[in-house]
Amino acid sequence: MIGLLGEFEATLDAKGRFLLPAGLKKQLPEDETSRFVINRGFEKCLALYPMSTWGPLSEKIAGLNEFDPKQRDFRRAFLNGATYVEPDTAGRLLLPPSLKMYAGLEKDIVLMATGDKIEIWDSNKYKQFFDSISSDALSDLGNQVLGGGNKNEL
Repeated sequence: MIGLLGEFEATLDAKGRFLLPAGLKKQLPEDETSRFVINRGFEKCLALYPMSTWGPLSEKIAGLNEFDPKQRDFRRAFLNGATYVEPDTAGRLLLPPSLKMYAGLEKDIVLMATGDKIEIWDSNKYKQFFDSISSDALSDLGNQVLGGGNKNEL
């Protein structure tokens, strides 16, 4: 698993291209900067997957039971719009228009590293989303997700 961290501001050009920020690019192994998969994320953002992350996830999705309607629906919805992207000669990644529209991306974006992938947010939506989470709510959420056990158990 890649351990990507941080949030980075970037700007889309008129064609929907952006440069992967140097601080983020440095965190990727050299062989992980030439091809990605971009997809719809949750909360109306996009998810940019390095190939080493996409491969195992893709295998899990391929292994879903096609005879189960919920699994079939999930596979369709999750893979809807998934696209391979490669940097151009100037190092820019082009956002597919349908994904750009899905996430409401126009000019100013935030790239948020989430461990194994990069979320791409409209700058204003990103700020609104995180401004809406109080420190108490974050504490409660952490307790629900990570448990209330001994802090040394993490």
